[in-house]
Amino acid sequence: MTRSLMIRLALAAAAASVAVPASAAVDMAKKYNCTACHATDKKLVGPAYKDVAAKYKGDAAAAAKLAEKVKKGGSGVWGPVPMPPNANVPDADIKALVDWILAGAK
Repeated sequence: MTRSLMIRLALAAAAASVAVPASAAVDMAKKYNCTACHATDKKLVGPAYKDVAAKYKGDAAAAAKLAEKVKKGGSGVWGPVPMPPNANVPDADIKALVDWILAGAK
């Protein structure tokens, strides 16, 4: 592996780990209609983001689990109402939203 390639890979990895500002995450949640079923601090159709963050606090696999749930949909974790799949949302945006939620959705 060339030094140039190593540097580019390191920069790409660093860029991927940069958190999205809260205002951008809120805008994304609105853009993808997450706010039709979820709110930051109260249950609507689905759980409040703060409740999701609390449930998964300390779970190292939470981000991957939640990203998959957002992408594919599912039911049973928070009650009988299913979460529809969101296959049209880019993976990078799902990751940003999940990271924001797990950080407390502030």
